[in-house]
Amino acid sequence: MNGNRYGFRSTAAAAAAAREYIRRHHWHGSGENQCSSALVKHFKAPFSLFARKGAITLPGASTRHLSSVGPSLFKSYGSAHLLNNFRSSIPATLRFCSFAVSEDDVSKPNSKTLEEAMLANQKSIDFTKLDINLLPTVMIIGRPNVGKSALFNRLIRRREALVYNTPDDHVTRDIREGLAKLGDLRFRVLDSAGLETEATSGSILNRTAAMTANVLARTQFAIFLIDVRTGLHPLDQEVGKWLRKHAPGINPIVAMNKSESLHKDPDSFAEAATEALKLGFGEPIAISAETGLGMTALHESLWPMLENYMAKVLDGKSSQDENLSQGNGSSKDDESKLPLQLAIVGRPNVGKSTLLNVLLQEDRVLVGPEAGLTRDSVRAQFQYQGRTVYLVDTAGWLQRGDRHKGPNSLSVMQSRKNLMRAHIVALVLDAEEIAKARRSMTHAEVVIARQAVEEGRGLVVVVNKMDLLKGPRNSALYKRVKEAVPQEIQMVIPQITGIPVLFISAIDGRGRAAVMSQVIAAYEKWCLRLSTARLNRWLRKVASRHSWKDQGSQTKIKYFTQVKARPPTFVAFVSGNTKLSDTYVRFLTKSLKEDFDMGGIPIRIMQRSVPRMASGSSSKTGHSTGKTVERTPSDKRSVVV
Repeated sequence: MNGNRYGFRSTAAAAAAAREYIRRHHWHGSGENQCSSALVKHFKAPFSLFARKGAITLPGASTRHLSSVGPSLFKSYGSAHLLNNFRSSIPATLRFCSFAVSEDDVSKPNSKTLEEAMLANQKSIDFTKLDINLLPTVMIIGRPNVGKSALFNRLIRRREALVYNTPDDHVTRDIREGLAKLGDLRFRVLDSAGLETEATSGSILNRTAAMTANVLARTQFAIFLIDVRTGLHPLDQEVGKWLRKHAPGINPIVAMNKSESLHKDPDSFAEAATEALKLGFGEPIAISAETGLGMTALHESLWPMLENYMAKVLDGKSSQDENLSQGNGSSKDDESKLPLQLAIVGRPNVGKSTLLNVLLQEDRVLVGPEAGLTRDSVRAQFQYQGRTVYLVDTAGWLQRGDRHKGPNSLSVMQSRKNLMRAHIVALVLDAEEIAKARRSMTHAEVVIARQAVEEGRGLVVVVNKMDLLKGPRNSALYKRVKEAVPQEIQMVIPQITGIPVLFISAIDGRGRAAVMSQVIAAYEKWCLRLSTARLNRWLRKVASRHSWKDQGSQTKIKYFTQVKARPPTFVAFVSGNTKLSDTYVRFLTKSLKEDFDMGGIPIRIMQRSVPRMASGSSSKTGHSTGKTVERTPSDKRSVVV
């Protein structure tokens, strides 16, 4: 065995190269670390070099176990290589790896090769430090029920996409976007609906396929997912033809999902791998989105493609770096704006998805006359007037009697979670149903609004489908709806005053500027902070305006301060064990909203007592004791308005 062919100058160089490779390709929480096979494949060395005693030390794995993989691991073709590679990855799932290379195993090679390898490693791209907007996009495609959403959740390391076993139905219908974290790789990943190329024209499956084709045209890479347990399905071949037609410039990575069930059956596994080669997209990789097996193989398949793509992108952007760095100083005000979380909620079939497409100015989610099209809560990001906005389209909230076990119940739970995370909630109403029922809000919509207020979120009401009330016959009805809805909403939700109400027609593409201006105005009020000096000057003016029946019973507020924003929360320090009456708290709340223009957002006022003994002794001695304010849990009171 001639050591010059391996490119190592010394034992220390070989060990350092091995540790550097494992540092780049090892991560925690992904479910697998294919240390042995990945290391040997990387350095193209014979297996006996690393299987020799003293060459590699793996915690929990012996040299005898490594030698059982066999020399077929290093063949770059055939199902035997794929099978042995996958089988070796199962027992190699380790949390840490340590290497020790002996002096007898590696000779001194040419130093020029090592320097070139070190230079290449130094020039490798660090995806963790790149701007999210520059990252490449990878789309997961395949026929229905092959595990696309499960792989999406595995890559983003969160359970955001709904996963439910429905052989006769399709859970995912929209395009979901997330940030994938696969080891040291970072890329934007898209979860798509299951493709059925033979769907009838105008059906839901046909519309989802058209939407997937439009989004795929703007992506750079794709993962073609198949189910290894069922073998190569005829729909898989149809999806392959569909890919060649709609994305001829993309060479997808074929991933055989659910492979954990066949690792003990070599014949079935080899047969499935041979069938997957018939798709014509190259050698497949074996993964398991549920358990995390095969993620290292997926990492090694994606790394060279993403690295080459980012090298071209960064070369094109290098000429603009100086201009961007010079512009950073003038855009401090824009960078200080925090991202806005906006959730669109409402009952089914009121136009939530249509409103999201209007705000994004693209067909991002599926729309149609069918009720309950949206199941997953679709999250999207866009820029509006220099501000980053995270937009979430939630599934329609169902009545208790309409809830069923399955995807619908999971959709309701997911909508509730997104309501808790949002900053501003846009409640969408149907103008046609308001005119027919002669009431502004149903019980379900009242529950949504009150829950948003109780959670301290800003509320904006959007009345959609106003185009259905236009015309000479409906002119009187149109005016009555615009006059009655704001008044009825204020009566139904008395907790907050000044709720903004907008009347739009999303299907016509109008109302985007009006909705976003009201949302941003509500968000700025929600983040408002007032100084203590300004509040106490305001308090002295307000106290003189309040009419007391008995001046002796008036509760004296020592001082008034704001302790937090988002939503604005204030504390009134009162003397002794006295409490502010509910009437006085409502008066203070109303005065705050009128004087500081804080209508439409919840305001919280708490009370804390200042003991009279502590304040009196402090004034007599002439120095502060440091314990003027005492928090009494029994006297603490919170009012949400």
